[in-house]
Amino acid sequence: MSSVRVLVGTRKGAFILTSDGKRKQWDISGPHFAGWEIYHLKGSPADPKRLYASQSTGWFGQLIQRSDDGGQSWEPVGNEFAYDGVPGTHQWYDGSQHPWEFKRVWYLEPSPADPETVYAGVEDAALFRSGDGGKTWQELSGLRSVKGHLWQPGAGGMCLHTILLDPGNPNRIFVAISAAGAFRTDDGGETWRPVNQGLKSEYELPDPHAEVGHCVHGLAMHPSRPEVLFMQKHWDIMRTDNAGESWREISGNLPSDFGFPIAVHAHEPETIYVIPIKSDSEHYPPDGKLRVYRSRTGGHEWEALTQGLPQSHCYVNVLRSALAVDSLDAGGVYFGTTGGQVYVSTDSGDTWMPIVRDLPSVLSVEVQVLP
Repeated sequence: MSSVRVLVGTRKGAFILTSDGKRKQWDISGPHFAGWEIYHLKGSPADPKRLYASQSTGWFGQLIQRSDDGGQSWEPVGNEFAYDGVPGTHQWYDGSQHPWEFKRVWYLEPSPADPETVYAGVEDAALFRSGDGGKTWQELSGLRSVKGHLWQPGAGGMCLHTILLDPGNPNRIFVAISAAGAFRTDDGGETWRPVNQGLKSEYELPDPHAEVGHCVHGLAMHPSRPEVLFMQKHWDIMRTDNAGESWREISGNLPSDFGFPIAVHAHEPETIYVIPIKSDSEHYPPDGKLRVYRSRTGGHEWEALTQGLPQSHCYVNVLRSALAVDSLDAGGVYFGTTGGQVYVSTDSGDTWMPIVRDLPSVLSVEVQVLP
Protein backbone atom coordinates (compact mmCIF):
# COMPACT_ATOMS: atom_id res chain seq x y z
CA MET A 1 0.00 0.00 0.00
CA SER A 2 1.18 3.51 -0.77
CA SER A 3 2.07 5.89 2.04
CA VAL A 4 1.54 9.62 2.35
CA ARG A 5 3.89 12.33 3.57
CA VAL A 6 2.43 15.76 4.32
CA LEU A 7 4.95 18.61 4.54
CA VAL A 8 3.82 21.51 6.72
CA GLY A 9 5.57 24.86 7.03
CA THR A 10 4.61 27.03 10.01
CA ARG A 11 5.57 30.25 11.75
CA LYS A 12 7.70 28.27 14.21
CA GLY A 13 9.16 25.35 12.32
CA ALA A 14 8.41 22.53 9.89
CA PHE A 15 6.40 19.38 10.59
CA ILE A 16 6.24 16.13 8.63
CA LEU A 17 3.03 14.09 8.93
CA THR A 18 3.05 10.50 7.65
CA SER A 19 0.40 7.84 7.21
CA ASP A 20 -0.40 4.78 5.14
CA GLY A 21 -2.75 4.99 2.18
CA LYS A 22 -5.83 4.85 4.41
CA ARG A 23 -4.83 8.21 5.94
CA LYS A 24 -6.57 7.53 9.25
CA GLN A 25 -3.64 7.30 11.69
CA TRP A 26 -0.79 9.80 11.51
CA ASP A 27 2.72 10.11 12.89
CA ILE A 28 4.02 13.64 13.49
CA SER A 29 7.68 14.61 13.22
CA GLY A 30 8.90 18.03 14.26
CA PRO A 31 9.36 20.79 14.80
CA HIS A 32 12.30 20.89 12.41
CA PHE A 33 14.07 24.29 12.54
CA ALA A 34 12.10 25.18 15.67
CA GLY A 35 11.37 28.88 16.03
CA TRP A 36 12.06 29.68 12.36
CA GLU A 37 9.42 30.66 9.83
CA ILE A 38 9.18 27.96 7.17
CA TYR A 39 7.50 29.68 4.26
CA HIS A 40 7.53 26.59 2.05
CA LEU A 41 8.52 22.93 2.19
CA LYS A 42 8.30 20.75 -0.92
CA GLY A 43 9.51 17.40 -2.23
CA SER A 44 11.01 16.52 -5.60
CA PRO A 45 8.72 14.50 -7.90
CA ALA A 46 11.87 12.99 -9.44
CA ASP A 47 13.25 11.79 -6.09
CA PRO A 48 10.72 11.62 -3.23
CA LYS A 49 13.52 11.56 -0.64
CA ARG A 50 14.76 14.98 -1.79
CA LEU A 51 13.04 17.79 0.10
CA TYR A 52 13.65 21.53 0.00
CA ALA A 53 12.69 24.05 2.68
CA SER A 54 12.73 27.84 2.88
CA GLN A 55 13.76 28.90 6.38
CA SER A 56 13.57 32.57 7.40
CA THR A 57 13.59 34.94 10.36
CA GLY A 58 13.70 38.68 10.69
CA TRP A 59 16.81 38.31 12.86
CA PHE A 60 18.96 35.89 10.89
CA GLY A 61 17.63 36.21 7.34
CA GLN A 62 17.07 33.47 4.80
CA LEU A 63 18.33 29.88 4.56
CA ILE A 64 17.54 27.11 2.08
CA GLN A 65 17.62 23.67 3.66
CA ARG A 66 17.79 20.35 1.79
CA SER A 67 17.09 16.79 2.89
CA ASP A 68 18.10 13.69 0.94
CA ASP A 69 16.40 11.20 3.27
CA GLY A 70 12.79 12.36 3.40
CA GLY A 71 13.28 14.88 6.18
CA GLN A 72 15.17 12.78 8.72
CA SER A 73 18.22 15.00 8.37
CA TRP A 74 18.85 18.39 6.77
CA GLU A 75 21.73 20.50 5.54
CA PRO A 76 21.84 24.17 4.55
CA VAL A 77 22.69 24.71 0.89
CA GLY A 78 23.26 27.84 -1.21
CA ASN A 79 21.82 31.07 0.06
CA GLU A 80 23.11 33.64 -2.42
CA PHE A 81 20.13 35.23 -4.16
CA ALA A 82 21.68 38.09 -6.11
CA TYR A 83 19.60 40.02 -8.61
CA ASP A 84 21.10 40.06 -12.09
CA GLY A 85 22.74 43.35 -13.06
CA VAL A 86 21.56 46.62 -11.51
CA PRO A 87 18.25 45.75 -9.81
CA GLY A 88 16.69 49.20 -10.22
CA THR A 89 13.46 50.18 -8.50
CA HIS A 90 9.82 49.19 -8.26
CA GLN A 91 6.72 51.01 -7.09
CA TRP A 92 6.22 51.41 -3.35
CA TYR A 93 3.02 51.53 -1.31
CA ASP A 94 2.76 55.30 -1.71
CA GLY A 95 3.47 55.24 -5.45
CA SER A 96 7.11 56.32 -5.14
CA GLN A 97 9.99 54.24 -6.49
CA HIS A 98 11.78 51.90 -4.08
CA PRO A 99 15.02 49.89 -4.50
CA TRP A 100 14.72 46.18 -5.25
CA GLU A 101 15.79 44.30 -2.09
CA PHE A 102 15.92 40.56 -1.46
CA LYS A 103 14.08 39.55 1.72
CA ARG A 104 13.07 35.88 1.65
CA VAL A 105 12.06 32.85 -0.43
CA TRP A 106 8.30 32.36 -0.53
CA TYR A 107 7.99 29.33 -2.77
CA LEU A 108 10.05 26.38 -4.03
CA GLU A 109 9.18 24.32 -7.11
CA PRO A 110 11.38 21.28 -7.85
CA SER A 111 11.62 20.06 -11.43
CA PRO A 112 9.40 17.05 -12.21
CA ALA A 113 12.27 15.34 -14.04
CA ASP A 114 15.52 16.34 -12.31
CA PRO A 115 15.97 16.38 -8.51
CA GLU A 116 18.92 18.79 -8.87
CA THR A 117 16.82 21.48 -10.56
CA VAL A 118 14.60 23.67 -8.39
CA TYR A 119 13.01 27.08 -8.81
CA ALA A 120 12.57 29.70 -6.08
CA GLY A 121 10.10 32.57 -5.99
CA VAL A 122 11.35 35.40 -3.80
CA GLU A 123 10.50 38.76 -2.25
CA ASP A 124 11.14 41.35 -3.69
CA ALA A 125 9.53 39.51 -6.59
CA ALA A 126 11.90 37.57 -8.82
CA LEU A 127 12.40 34.01 -10.05
CA PHE A 128 15.61 32.06 -9.40
CA ARG A 129 16.72 28.63 -10.62
CA SER A 130 19.29 26.16 -9.28
CA GLY A 131 20.68 23.27 -11.31
CA ASP A 132 22.83 21.82 -8.53
CA GLY A 133 20.39 20.95 -5.79
CA GLY A 134 20.17 24.43 -4.33
CA LYS A 135 23.90 25.09 -3.95
CA THR A 136 23.89 28.04 -6.36
CA TRP A 137 21.08 30.21 -7.68
CA GLN A 138 20.72 32.31 -10.84
CA GLU A 139 17.98 34.84 -11.48
CA LEU A 140 15.78 34.53 -14.57
CA SER A 141 15.93 38.28 -14.85
CA GLY A 142 13.86 38.62 -18.01
CA LEU A 143 10.80 38.46 -15.75
CA ARG A 144 11.57 41.73 -13.96
CA SER A 145 12.00 43.49 -17.31
CA VAL A 146 8.24 43.15 -17.90
CA LYS A 147 7.28 46.55 -16.45
CA GLY A 148 8.86 45.68 -13.11
CA HIS A 149 9.01 49.37 -12.23
CA LEU A 150 5.19 49.29 -11.99
CA TRP A 151 5.01 46.28 -9.66
CA GLN A 152 3.91 47.13 -6.14
CA PRO A 153 3.81 45.23 -2.82
CA GLY A 154 0.57 43.73 -1.61
CA ALA A 155 -0.25 43.71 2.08
CA GLY A 156 2.14 40.78 2.63
CA GLY A 157 4.97 42.19 0.55
CA MET A 158 5.92 41.99 -3.12
CA CYS A 159 6.31 38.25 -3.43
CA LEU A 160 6.54 35.72 -6.22
CA HIS A 161 4.48 33.02 -4.54
CA THR A 162 3.35 30.63 -7.28
CA ILE A 163 5.36 28.67 -9.88
CA LEU A 164 3.66 26.26 -12.32
CA LEU A 165 5.79 24.13 -14.64
CA ASP A 166 4.03 22.86 -17.76
CA PRO A 167 4.51 19.06 -17.59
CA GLY A 168 4.35 18.72 -21.37
CA ASN A 169 6.56 21.67 -22.26
CA PRO A 170 9.65 22.27 -20.11
CA ASN A 171 10.10 25.72 -21.66
CA ARG A 172 6.74 26.99 -20.43
CA ILE A 173 6.46 28.36 -16.90
CA PHE A 174 3.71 30.39 -15.23
CA VAL A 175 4.31 32.53 -12.16
CA ALA A 176 2.10 34.76 -10.03
CA ILE A 177 3.18 37.84 -8.10
CA SER A 178 1.42 39.90 -5.46
CA ALA A 179 0.83 42.58 -6.58
CA ALA A 180 1.85 42.42 -10.21
CA GLY A 181 -0.19 39.63 -11.80
CA ALA A 182 0.40 36.44 -13.74
CA PHE A 183 3.27 35.99 -16.22
CA ARG A 184 4.30 33.29 -18.72
CA THR A 185 7.50 32.27 -20.45
CA ASP A 186 7.65 29.95 -23.46
CA ASP A 187 11.45 29.83 -23.79
CA GLY A 188 12.59 28.51 -20.42
CA GLY A 189 12.68 31.87 -18.67
CA GLU A 190 14.63 34.02 -21.13
CA THR A 191 11.66 36.22 -22.01
CA TRP A 192 8.32 36.76 -20.32
CA ARG A 193 5.03 38.50 -20.87
CA PRO A 194 2.07 39.35 -18.65
CA VAL A 195 -1.01 37.14 -19.06
CA ASN A 196 -3.62 39.25 -17.31
CA GLN A 197 -6.15 39.98 -20.06
CA GLY A 198 -9.63 39.86 -18.54
CA LEU A 199 -8.59 40.60 -14.97
CA LYS A 200 -10.32 43.56 -13.37
CA SER A 201 -9.06 45.26 -10.19
CA GLU A 202 -11.36 48.23 -9.75
CA TYR A 203 -10.64 48.63 -6.03
CA GLU A 204 -6.86 48.28 -6.26
CA LEU A 205 -5.73 49.98 -9.49
CA PRO A 206 -6.36 53.39 -11.08
CA ASP A 207 -6.81 51.49 -14.37
CA PRO A 208 -8.84 48.37 -13.45
CA HIS A 209 -7.74 46.63 -16.66
CA ALA A 210 -4.03 47.47 -16.46
CA GLU A 211 -1.54 45.09 -18.05
CA VAL A 212 0.33 44.62 -14.74
CA GLY A 213 -0.42 45.42 -11.10
CA HIS A 214 -3.16 42.88 -10.33
CA CYS A 215 -2.99 41.13 -6.98
CA VAL A 216 -3.10 37.46 -7.94
CA HIS A 217 -3.22 35.22 -4.87
CA GLY A 218 -2.72 31.83 -6.50
CA LEU A 219 -2.84 29.70 -9.66
CA ALA A 220 -3.69 26.01 -10.13
CA MET A 221 -3.32 23.64 -13.07
CA HIS A 222 -4.20 20.02 -13.79
CA PRO A 223 -1.22 18.32 -15.46
CA SER A 224 -3.41 16.75 -18.15
CA ARG A 225 -4.61 20.19 -19.30
CA PRO A 226 -1.80 22.73 -19.00
CA GLU A 227 -3.70 25.23 -21.15
CA VAL A 228 -6.40 25.48 -18.46
CA LEU A 229 -5.54 27.47 -15.34
CA PHE A 230 -7.62 28.54 -12.38
CA MET A 231 -6.87 31.69 -10.39
CA GLN A 232 -7.75 33.02 -6.96
CA LYS A 233 -7.40 36.76 -7.32
CA HIS A 234 -7.62 39.39 -4.57
CA TRP A 235 -11.29 39.43 -5.49
CA ASP A 236 -12.73 36.95 -8.06
CA ILE A 237 -12.12 33.34 -9.03
CA MET A 238 -10.94 33.25 -12.64
CA ARG A 239 -10.35 30.69 -15.38
CA THR A 240 -8.39 30.60 -18.63
CA ASP A 241 -8.65 27.93 -21.32
CA ASN A 242 -5.83 29.33 -23.47
CA ALA A 243 -2.78 29.46 -21.18
CA GLY A 244 -3.56 32.92 -19.85
CA GLU A 245 -4.32 34.70 -23.12
CA SER A 246 -7.72 35.63 -21.66
CA TRP A 247 -9.47 35.08 -18.35
CA ARG A 248 -13.13 34.94 -17.31
CA GLU A 249 -14.73 35.04 -13.88
CA ILE A 250 -16.17 31.81 -12.40
CA SER A 251 -16.98 32.97 -8.84
CA GLY A 252 -20.62 31.99 -9.31
CA ASN A 253 -22.54 31.33 -6.08
CA LEU A 254 -19.63 31.58 -3.61
CA PRO A 255 -20.46 33.49 -0.40
CA SER A 256 -17.27 35.54 -0.95
CA ASP A 257 -14.85 35.54 -3.85
CA PHE A 258 -11.96 36.74 -1.68
CA GLY A 259 -9.49 34.13 -0.51
CA PHE A 260 -5.96 32.84 -0.92
CA PRO A 261 -5.57 29.15 -1.94
CA ILE A 262 -6.91 27.27 -4.95
CA ALA A 263 -6.35 23.65 -6.02
CA VAL A 264 -7.46 21.15 -8.67
CA HIS A 265 -8.46 17.54 -7.96
CA ALA A 266 -5.74 15.09 -9.03
CA HIS A 267 -8.06 12.96 -11.23
CA GLU A 268 -10.88 15.36 -12.12
CA PRO A 269 -9.63 18.36 -14.12
CA GLU A 270 -12.97 20.19 -13.74
CA THR A 271 -13.05 19.79 -9.93
CA ILE A 272 -11.54 22.75 -8.11
CA TYR A 273 -11.33 23.81 -4.47
CA VAL A 274 -11.23 27.24 -2.82
CA ILE A 275 -11.57 28.42 0.78
CA PRO A 276 -13.30 31.81 0.87
CA ILE A 277 -12.77 34.33 3.63
CA LYS A 278 -14.98 37.31 4.32
CA SER A 279 -12.92 40.16 2.87
CA ASP A 280 -9.47 41.66 2.44
CA SER A 281 -9.82 43.33 5.83
CA GLU A 282 -11.62 40.52 7.69
CA HIS A 283 -9.45 37.44 7.17
CA TYR A 284 -11.82 34.81 8.51
CA PRO A 285 -14.55 32.57 7.05
CA PRO A 286 -17.97 34.08 6.30
CA ASP A 287 -20.33 33.66 9.25
CA GLY A 288 -17.52 32.09 11.32
CA LYS A 289 -18.06 28.78 9.49
CA LEU A 290 -15.01 27.00 8.09
CA ARG A 291 -16.11 25.76 4.66
CA VAL A 292 -14.16 24.45 1.72
CA TYR A 293 -16.00 25.07 -1.54
CA ARG A 294 -15.86 22.61 -4.42
CA SER A 295 -16.93 23.03 -8.02
CA ARG A 296 -17.21 19.90 -10.16
CA THR A 297 -18.09 21.94 -13.25
CA GLY A 298 -14.96 24.05 -13.59
CA GLY A 299 -16.47 26.99 -11.75
CA HIS A 300 -19.71 28.99 -11.36
CA GLU A 301 -21.53 26.22 -9.45
CA TRP A 302 -20.05 25.70 -5.99
CA GLU A 303 -20.99 23.49 -3.04
CA ALA A 304 -19.98 23.98 0.58
CA LEU A 305 -18.05 21.09 2.16
CA THR A 306 -18.60 21.22 5.91
CA GLN A 307 -18.75 17.73 7.44
CA GLY A 308 -16.08 17.52 10.12
CA LEU A 309 -15.22 21.24 9.99
CA PRO A 310 -16.22 23.77 12.71
CA GLN A 311 -19.43 25.55 11.78
CA SER A 312 -19.58 28.19 14.48
CA HIS A 313 -17.20 30.71 16.05
CA CYS A 314 -14.31 29.81 13.73
CA TYR A 315 -12.14 32.77 12.78
CA VAL A 316 -9.01 31.22 11.27
CA ASN A 317 -7.55 31.94 7.86
CA VAL A 318 -6.08 29.57 5.23
CA LEU A 319 -3.08 31.05 3.44
CA ARG A 320 -2.21 30.78 -0.24
CA SER A 321 0.17 27.79 -0.04
CA ALA A 322 -1.76 25.88 2.63
CA LEU A 323 -4.05 23.76 0.41
CA ALA A 324 -2.93 20.59 -1.41
CA VAL A 325 -4.28 17.42 -3.03
CA ASP A 326 -2.84 13.92 -3.27
CA SER A 327 -2.91 11.49 -6.20
CA LEU A 328 -4.49 8.47 -4.50
CA ASP A 329 -7.59 7.00 -6.10
CA ALA A 330 -9.96 8.35 -3.46
CA GLY A 331 -8.63 11.87 -3.83
CA GLY A 332 -7.11 13.34 -0.68
CA VAL A 333 -7.42 17.05 0.09
CA TYR A 334 -5.40 18.79 2.83
CA PHE A 335 -5.30 22.27 4.29
CA GLY A 336 -3.78 24.06 7.25
CA THR A 337 -5.03 27.11 9.13
CA THR A 338 -3.58 30.09 10.94
CA GLY A 339 -4.97 28.48 14.09
CA GLY A 340 -2.58 25.53 13.71
CA GLN A 341 -5.04 22.89 12.52
CA VAL A 342 -4.25 20.59 9.58
CA TYR A 343 -7.30 18.88 8.08
CA VAL A 344 -7.54 15.95 5.66
CA SER A 345 -10.35 14.62 3.51
CA THR A 346 -9.90 11.13 2.07
CA ASP A 347 -13.04 11.33 -0.11
CA SER A 348 -12.43 14.39 -2.29
CA GLY A 349 -13.80 16.78 0.32
CA ASP A 350 -17.05 15.13 1.35
CA THR A 351 -15.85 14.60 4.93
CA TRP A 352 -12.97 16.03 6.96
CA MET A 353 -10.94 15.14 10.03
CA PRO A 354 -8.09 16.94 11.80
CA ILE A 355 -4.65 15.36 11.53
CA VAL A 356 -3.34 17.71 14.20
CA ARG A 357 -4.88 20.70 15.96
CA ASP A 358 -2.25 22.69 17.81
CA LEU A 359 0.64 23.53 15.49
CA PRO A 360 1.91 27.07 15.08
CA SER A 361 0.19 29.13 12.39
CA VAL A 362 0.40 27.15 9.12
CA LEU A 363 2.05 28.84 6.13
CA SER A 364 2.19 25.96 3.65
CA VAL A 365 0.98 22.41 3.08
CA GLU A 366 2.32 20.01 0.43
CA VAL A 367 1.75 16.28 0.03
CA GLN A 368 3.72 13.37 -1.42
CA VAL A 369 2.38 9.90 -2.26
CA LEU A 370 5.16 7.38 -1.70
CA PRO A 371 5.34 3.81 -3.08
